[in-house]
Amino acid sequence: MKKILILSVLIIIITGCKTVSKKVDEASIKETEKLNKFLNKTESDLKIEFGKPDFIETGVNENKIFVYYDAKFKIKCERRFEINSKNIVVAFSSKNCF
Repeated sequence: MKKILILSVLIIIITGCKTVSKKVDEASIKETEKLNKFLNKTESDLKIEFGKPDFIETGVNENKIFVYYDAKFKIKCERRFEINSKNIVVAFSSKNCF
């Protein structure tokens, strides 16, 4: 009886972890799809959606990098958009955003 109880608990834990992992993966895919829409758009389009960036860096190739921070469930989300000299979004990255 004890072995059955332990086995049942292990199965529930493993199934729960897979479910959480699947949801995180789905959220990451949605985030990437959302941010992909800004590629080849203007800096103004980006600011309309996300507002003024929290931080602006200068990249290695002199491109501007707009950094946006957000927090959900006390997890810090960071989105970075690289903007070329023609004010066009050419790249993005996202960390902990779901």
